[in-house]
Amino acid sequence: MVPRPNPYRPLFAKAGGAIDTDRYIAFCDEFIRESTAGNVAAFVLEPAQGWGGSVFPPDDFFPKLKAYCEKKKILLFSDEVLAGMGRTGEWVTLSHWNVLPDIVTFGKSFGNGFPVTAMVVREEYGDALNKISASSSYGGNPMACAAALASIEVIEQENILENVRRVGAAFVRRMNRMEETHPIIGDARGKGFLLGIELVKDKKTKEPFNEAGKLVYQKAFRKGLAWIPAGHILRMSPPLIMDEEYAMKGMDIIEESIAEVEKEYGY
Repeated sequence: MVPRPNPYRPLFAKAGGAIDTDRYIAFCDEFIRESTAGNVAAFVLEPAQGWGGSVFPPDDFFPKLKAYCEKKKILLFSDEVLAGMGRTGEWVTLSHWNVLPDIVTFGKSFGNGFPVTAMVVREEYGDALNKISASSSYGGNPMACAAALASIEVIEQENILENVRRVGAAFVRRMNRMEETHPIIGDARGKGFLLGIELVKDKKTKEPFNEAGKLVYQKAFRKGLAWIPAGHILRMSPPLIMDEEYAMKGMDIIEESIAEVEKEYGY
């Protein structure tokens, strides 16, 4: 386990306060040298932390990590179960940074609710996978495969990725405006339909505002909007087919709820 970059709450920062991705890579290297036998098979990561608050690293991090892995002959394993298959506007989230992983896992959107997952490896590693006779109890279920294939076809035929990119950009523009005008919004972030608004008591100290997070959720729920609470972070992952009209209606409810909470806490 090694730390991953969070631009809003950097563990390693430069003199001016900006996140220092080189130090994250250096930490990974030191960790491998000091805490492992040095024979590392793969670097396993989630390209976007969903439950961690829809956190995306700086744009230069994954290209640097990929170069490091190639130098050390370590495979890059991307867990795309949450963020893959269109959630961020790309089939594979790492495509945002033009990074090709060696191993990818898919799920969730892969079957559009049907319980199905997949592990995909680069062609050059296919023989190695076959030699270990990898299997699973329900591998190759024909109904699951049909559901996954149908989901892929719909995403392609109905231009779902384009919708996610276009409406996702509208989400981010709206959230950025909200960040500028609301004192308890410390950070607004996201790609496509994986979004997060981080609530804080003070923008300078960045102290998490858990009470506000719970109250905003409750107020929004009473107005007809629901999502999965995540403490002080308003973590949002709307349906990939949502259009801009409904997206902005949802943001209206969230902003109204945030304003009400701010008023109650005296901001």
